[in-house]
Amino acid sequence: MKKLTTLFSFVFLVLVASSCKNEKSLQSYLVDTSGKEGFLTGDLPVSSLLTAKADVTDDVKETMQSIKKINVAFLKKTEDNTVAYEAEKATLKNIFTNKDYKSLGAVKAKGMNVKVYYTGSTDSLDEVIAFGYSPEFGVGVARLLGDNMNPAKVIEMLNNVKMDEGNFKNFGESFIGK
Repeated sequence: MKKLTTLFSFVFLVLVASSCKNEKSLQSYLVDTSGKEGFLTGDLPVSSLLTAKADVTDDVKETMQSIKKINVAFLKKTEDNTVAYEAEKATLKNIFTNKDYKSLGAVKAKGMNVKVYYTGSTDSLDEVIAFGYSPEFGVGVARLLGDNMNPAKVIEMLNNVKMDEGNFKNFGESFIGK
């Protein structure tokens, strides 16, 4: 009787363990790639990159405040890392099969494929994600995080802000220097 109970317990444990999903999230992917060999990763505070023009509306200022930061992870394609490039591209494609990520569109140009996704509702975005890959350049993902971002207001904001090129250049140099 003890063997039968042990056997049923073992079968139950195997069934429970195998039924658990092992889906990787974008957050865990970004954490896993941080410090991983060959990857360029970083976080950009949006407030240090964008400054409002003097005569912007309160809506534009509010939208800027709703955007928190941008997470970036990129693997540059080289002759030596073709297998890693394909693996990372497949991992990211698999992540975006999750129904939480809704497609905003896709662009193919000059060998580069870029897909844009979002989470949240269409009038209150939580994050906007750009996933791109190219056999010439590499594979990467950028995630814009915010609170209740309104897509129409984000577009209006982008038309009413300027890039702080000095801060962007400093980030780029430190990003590439990693």
